[in-house]
Amino acid sequence: MTATTTSTYDVALIGGGHNALTCAAYLARAGLRVIVLEANDVIGGAAVTETFAPGFRNSVASYTVSLLNPKVIRDLELGRHGLRIVERPVANFWPIDAARGLLMPYGLAKRQQAIAQFSARDAERLPAYDAALEKAADVLRDLVLRTPPNVGGGIAELVKGAGLARRLRGLDVESWRLITDLFTKSAADFLDQWFESEIVKAAFAFDGIVGAYASPHTPGTAYVLLHHCFGEVNGKPGVWGHAVGGMGAISDAIAASAQSAGAEIRTQARVTTLRMTSGWVSGVVLESGEEIRARAVASGIGPKLLFRSIVPETAIKPELRARFLRIKTGSGTFRMNVALSELPDFTCRPGTNQQDHHGAGIVIGPTIDYLDRAYLDARQEGWSREPVVEMLIPSTLDDSLAPPGQHVASLFVQHVAPQLPTPRTWANACEKERFADLVIDTVTTHAPNFKASVIARQVLSPLDLETRFGLVDGDIFHGQLSLDQLFATRPVLGHAAARARIPAAASPAHPATTPRARSFAISNRSGGGRSRMGG
Repeated sequence: MTATTTSTYDVALIGGGHNALTCAAYLARAGLRVIVLEANDVIGGAAVTETFAPGFRNSVASYTVSLLNPKVIRDLELGRHGLRIVERPVANFWPIDAARGLLMPYGLAKRQQAIAQFSARDAERLPAYDAALEKAADVLRDLVLRTPPNVGGGIAELVKGAGLARRLRGLDVESWRLITDLFTKSAADFLDQWFESEIVKAAFAFDGIVGAYASPHTPGTAYVLLHHCFGEVNGKPGVWGHAVGGMGAISDAIAASAQSAGAEIRTQARVTTLRMTSGWVSGVVLESGEEIRARAVASGIGPKLLFRSIVPETAIKPELRARFLRIKTGSGTFRMNVALSELPDFTCRPGTNQQDHHGAGIVIGPTIDYLDRAYLDARQEGWSREPVVEMLIPSTLDDSLAPPGQHVASLFVQHVAPQLPTPRTWANACEKERFADLVIDTVTTHAPNFKASVIARQVLSPLDLETRFGLVDGDIFHGQLSLDQLFATRPVLGHAAARARIPAAASPAHPATTPRARSFAISNRSGGGRSRMGG
């Protein structure tokens, strides 16, 4: 096919997920000419809403809101562009057995009352635990909007590091002990310092394994726990919510903000490689053969996928490319959406009439041992015999998603191996349907009417998540949140600024323009604008 070339842009963005759209919106607001190139026929990446059965639509992959940074919401005026987030009536609900369940409401006093059913001592400890996590979360909320310093990046990076040191210098010894614990300990070990009830510990430990493909006993999962605690909804820290219209409504609002600032967005525009001129990057090449010229290229896809599939192999040093390809990926995640004829009737909390627990995050994972076994099973057998399931029923908050009297549910399931033991493979539809049956049966053990109420289902294995959304190995974080892949070492040491010159074989890494390694900027010069990523 004969190549055609468009006019020149300041920045071409690879991928149209919510992070790339956010980057585009900030760059366009800074006066740059920006184009977003999305391979699929809709924008949003993993934050999309679609109809999966007649009359039923739901968020396909990403499924709940809390970590969308409030600064992004304000800066991009997402409310003016249609975004509305409603809060869950209560936070979470854990079915334990036929008689017991832990319903976790909002508000300290109510949470203490709920926990006291399992341990009076744990209820007394809760205020101190909350205060400790909030202290650590305050530090992270600040750091998440700062670009990490590049190791070996020269004077500019030393200045940046000095600024970071000043921010951290004011922490007292107790704060440093807390942060060290959270960054190095397992969720189980950290929670053992605070609580005695296995049920209470499991409730908090769940946040430590979400998307981590790890046991609650794995060092570093205490940080994953903290990571899921520093979000907010509608100005309320620790609250989780639902975007009316599904997660696609978030992407649509960000896209509208970007377009109102002048950004151009194209779908069905798959980027296959970088456009190179005299050995330097000068834009991108699409699958159609079209070449798009740009002064800089920013990637909204994960760094591992970027360097595996888009950046020419000969454009960077082999050892650097190998580093990017060795990024640890894999969330142990399996996603399902189901259409329901009625709400689940839990044995420990009976009734199909809508109640507060139906609007919560419903988590099946009653003990630390249960969470641990789920991980070990997946490592040995390919999936958990008793999986950990988080189920949300967003139609209890948003009646636009299902016909009257019926509902849709999102099921976020752990653990599954990113690659099944040979000769089994996720490419075999029978494998994912077998596991989907097991997931349905798992929920049915706590809500006997659940299996019979399922009208239709949408099933996504780790392979589906990679094929559809570019999440390598189904990794929802584009790289595991282990200590060697956080902050200054994310995505790899020396490139925490998420920026590099191409060819890197001839030029050193450049200073950063993006505050988090969710987007990777590639340029042939030191210019370009700033972007702030949320999500």
